[in-house]
Amino acid sequence: MNTLINRAGESETLPANAATDVPMLDAVLAFDVGGTDMKVGMILGDPSHGEVEVRDLQRHPTPLDGARSGESVCARIVELTAEYRAAHPELTIGAVGVTVPGIVDEDAGIGIYSSNLGWRDFPFTATLEQALGLPVGFGHDVSMAGEAEFHLGAAAGEKDVLILVIGTGIAGAILCDGKRIAGGGYAGEIGHAMVPGPDGSLVIMESLGSAGAIARRYGEVTGEAVPGAREVIALAAAGDVAAKTIWHDAIHALAFSIAQCVSILGTETVVLGGGLSMAGPALFEPLAARVDELLTFHRRPGYVHAALGENAGLIGSALKARSLSAGSLAPGKKQA
Repeated sequence: MNTLINRAGESETLPANAATDVPMLDAVLAFDVGGTDMKVGMILGDPSHGEVEVRDLQRHPTPLDGARSGESVCARIVELTAEYRAAHPELTIGAVGVTVPGIVDEDAGIGIYSSNLGWRDFPFTATLEQALGLPVGFGHDVSMAGEAEFHLGAAAGEKDVLILVIGTGIAGAILCDGKRIAGGGYAGEIGHAMVPGPDGSLVIMESLGSAGAIARRYGEVTGEAVPGAREVIALAAAGDVAAKTIWHDAIHALAFSIAQCVSILGTETVVLGGGLSMAGPALFEPLAARVDELLTFHRRPGYVHAALGENAGLIGSALKARSLSAGSLAPGKKQA
């Protein structure tokens, strides 16, 4: 499958053999590694020109192997790179982009820690560059998705942005004055920031505000399991007292952290992504109202829905790779 994505975040599915106006420079091969599967695709074009094409998008199971998952993931990336080279002889792979979850040191190219995938201090960049003979752009999955939204998606043209991905957990990317804050791999862990809990104690934000927490807490309070947060939100709208309380707690936790970012960092735009963002006005409206109550003289942020969907991490991975390969290969040069 081929997808054309423009600066407004709009996408169009193209036939596999469709010609486009995307400049046919060298391509980058992008990988977005998750806990269950890994997405991979050839990315053509340059976001600075306002348009990219995602070509031959595929999904493959993430090859988990406990403490050796770093090695197994890299081995699979090497295999898939060879397959893409064989399948696309008309294109030159100028660089490879790889995003992974957990704590990531982008500059050193190391996956510091991933509780779900099992590695500690694994040298992704060095391992892959040696095996592939190509430059490798390496980064954190949500941080790179944030870069994609900043350059090509919902936050294009903005400078002070908070991107929140709200799913089973919560992660974020923070941009100030047009630059993403990395913090040695530790910036953006907003889901683990402390917020006031319902009983006045301090708890981590995602224990109240994540989709996983909303569903879990409803089951704990009522003894009735629900498939997910969507059902709790619907019950709250229908007047269910427990659901209304849990949804209220979630909104207050999210709003507290957003208000902190606004007052400390000057955040002007909040991009909401992940499964919970699909609640739409049921999330956006009470969240904006609560943040407004928590602020004094500060400018009020705008709220927008993430535009790039599940391709954001992949495009962010390509952005990192493109920054390494820019100008390294002549247009139209064939892969050796």
